Amino acid sequence: MKTKRNTSLKIILPLIAALLILFAMPAQAQSTFPEYFDFGENYYTVYGGPNLTATVLGDTEFSRGDTVIVTINLMNKGLITGFKVEKDLSIPASELDRTLQSTEFSYETQKTTAIGIVGFLTSLDPAVKVKSGQQEAGSLPAGQQTEEPIQYTIEISNNAQAGTYPLLLTLMYGFQENIQINGDNKTDLGITNLEVGMWYDVGSQNITIPISVKGDARFEVTDVSGELVADEEGLLSVTYKNVGDLPIKDATVRISASDPFSTTDDQAFIGSIAPGESAVALFNLKVDETATTKMYAINSEIKYEDVDGHDQISDVIKIQVETLPAIPTSEKLGNLKIIVAGLLVVVVAAIGLRVYKNRKQ
Repeated sequence: MKTKRNTSLKIILPLIAALLILFAMPAQAQSTFPEYFDFGENYYTVYGGPNLTATVLGDTEFSRGDTVIVTINLMNKGLITGFKVEKDLSIPASELDRTLQSTEFSYETQKTTAIGIVGFLTSLDPAVKVKSGQQEAGSLPAGQQTEEPIQYTIEISNNAQAGTYPLLLTLMYGFQENIQINGDNKTDLGITNLEVGMWYDVGSQNITIPISVKGDARFEVTDVSGELVADEEGLLSVTYKNVGDLPIKDATVRISASDPFSTTDDQAFIGSIAPGESAVALFNLKVDETATTKMYAINSEIKYEDVDGHDQISDVIKIQVETLPAIPTSEKLGNLKIIVAGLLVVVVAAIGLRVYKNRKQ
């Protein structure tokens, strides 16, 4: 009578259960089976497991104020580092034992596969924020890399200092811890009633992902002086400070004068400015006679040569200025009379001094 093959696969701790506890228990290696895991033979204990590495694809240097996507490729460099024979087959063994032993070892080699990988990226500095949550990378056998890299959106503060910022990538996954195997009989068609018990555990790895923020020159207006009077021309003095990390040279400030201001002199050369140093720009502005007495914002920008010899233009820098009311005509005439009288006094005094000198000669 022909023996009917009846093979069943029993998973003691299914993968789904392993993933359910993925976030509830730390990774740990256990040397013995749990109590509930004991229904078959354990021919081998195999050592080793997954070993994930992470590589950033593309640029890792960004500018202040950037919101960018960091793309990370994962690779599994897991290895079987050794094994221990748990059942002595040096004595004559049945063909069933030898077949079960060989079958178990073929399952044990899957120990290096990382199953259901989930990645969390966190920033260790408040100047860099990770906007994305956990990312799934699927399962990864040893020697393979992700077909679709995982991606995270990060936001860099406008006030971030130039330098390197470490991001912490935490990877969690399930992996096969050990195997038990059992069967009724060895036939030409295989092992009848084959039972394979798979015990899964949870692993985790922390990988540092460094990114860097570029240094640059940045500017602030630290002082504004000068009287801007309606229906008058006035000299405006503006002090710019380099609050960035890098020096500049051949810098020119340009203002955008709009109502109630006008000018034929909208540029001022300020030269080289090292980090922490300041320079003064002077502008001659005409204020419209209808100007309201209040604070106004004048836009300015600085064109300069950076440390690499490239021309750069700064962000718009606001100049806060206040206009003064127009001087009444009567007051202007009164001032004019005073000036004229003063000039007459000077002229008369000069003439008198000249006559006195001529008489003495």
